[in-house]
Amino acid sequence: MTAKKRILKVPTDKRIRELLRKEVVLFAERNRILPPASFELLEAKSRELLFLLNMDEEFLDFTIVLLGNETWREVVNATPFHRRLLLLPQCLRNNLQCKGIFDELGLICAGCKGCQIDDIIGKAEELGYSTLVAEGTTVAIGLVEEGSIDAVIGVSCMPVLQNSFEPVSRAAVPVIGLPLLYNGCSNTSLDYDWLFSEIDQITDKAESRPLSVSVIRNQVEEYFTEEKLKKYFCGDTETEQLARTTMALGGQRMRPLLALLAYQSYSGEILEEVQQALAVIIECFHKASLVHDDIQDDEDFRYDQPALHKTAGIPVAINIGDYLIGKGYQLLAGAPCDSKVKAECLKVVANSHLNLSEGQGADILLSQNIAQKSVEDILKIFEQKTGEAVKVALLTGAIAGNAPENELAVLAQFAECFGIAYQIRDDLNELREVNDRKHAFDFPFLLSLLKQSINGHSPSFSEIIQSGNFEVLLERFNTHETETKADKYLDKYVQRCYAELNRLENRKLRLSLYGVMGKVFKS
Repeated sequence: MTAKKRILKVPTDKRIRELLRKEVVLFAERNRILPPASFELLEAKSRELLFLLNMDEEFLDFTIVLLGNETWREVVNATPFHRRLLLLPQCLRNNLQCKGIFDELGLICAGCKGCQIDDIIGKAEELGYSTLVAEGTTVAIGLVEEGSIDAVIGVSCMPVLQNSFEPVSRAAVPVIGLPLLYNGCSNTSLDYDWLFSEIDQITDKAESRPLSVSVIRNQVEEYFTEEKLKKYFCGDTETEQLARTTMALGGQRMRPLLALLAYQSYSGEILEEVQQALAVIIECFHKASLVHDDIQDDEDFRYDQPALHKTAGIPVAINIGDYLIGKGYQLLAGAPCDSKVKAECLKVVANSHLNLSEGQGADILLSQNIAQKSVEDILKIFEQKTGEAVKVALLTGAIAGNAPENELAVLAQFAECFGIAYQIRDDLNELREVNDRKHAFDFPFLLSLLKQSINGHSPSFSEIIQSGNFEVLLERFNTHETETKADKYLDKYVQRCYAELNRLENRKLRLSLYGVMGKVFKS
């Protein structure tokens, strides 16, 4: 094979395009590359294919696009037409004849027939597609995240397709990309036969159809209205009413969301009664931990409202937290699941309950013994506090869906890494926020990094902490590049999360959790 300079172009010879498309399909079937595949993997595999075909590397980037398409093919084709978006570039229009107008989203086609945009949109919308004539992928990613669509067929020039790869992969957007025949910002063209053949493809493989994280999130929100909660909190005592009100208070509801994502991904038959119970059970345990947390940390507010112990008093708040723990176990015992499933869920919940309490206990004592704690000690606390909460949500949902043991092991590892990354991110966000009420112990991970960096230098770590001077602490953070080091740890654990997700065999959950990761850890 003759190596040539890589160029972001589409082969001008249609026979070469057709040959590569055909060979990529066969190659993808043999190699079984799972989405979202990294650019490095796609590049390496594309080089391998071109070598086998004895073809020039000037076709490398085009081959990467084709191979990326094939990794998503099964998912996109299983997505109903009405859940897909066709994204076209504005440069397809005829500049001289176009009578369309632009709004905040893009071009509104006037149907003047000066170009093929109207014909393409007409065909796609007849099938049920949503359509958009706009530049870039930001809008498309936003539509996926808000739940309007589940997959994208996009047309763009090669440079834009390349630049879009990272954000699209990070958001786990199922996408088929079609490159324009040549680059340019006006009056461009594409292989229309190829486009029409792509938008027509559909299968009925429900197991390959992606879950909409946003749709399930909305479903979760509905479970926590006062009216829906009366099904589980049906008494009229003051304690039960306070518990129901506490459950109805806002928040991200991430833990019940994770439970439902896992349940729907593995379950052969999704039962509304089961998933609603799962969501409420997981939230009972979470809300109980928050009520107790607020007392232990003497927090004034929760969800922008006075914390429960501030309005009802500490004894009442402790009791409500205890009540919610009991309610969670009661609902789990009575969940409409097989007895073996309930027993396995109970084991997971009980173990996580103990581990979380261990982590919380260690966290409470940090103000007294932070000088004796290493970076690894703090990471262990994060794993127990937040990792266990994520783990119990994912594993309970997965067990209810009859997930295999090897998948449960991967989810447990993912949850631990996720919990650590989440807490490191919180430390960094807290430091970077404009807030006059900052305290050294708001950043336990940064403190552990600083202690490690000081290592005997003057002033000592203990002297800095005991001074109570936050400006001195900030100065030392800067001197020892503590933020930069924390960012590296964050990236390390985010990458570990992705590595664990790549081990998941269940495509639905892998892609859903990729989407969650992209939203939580946006760069």
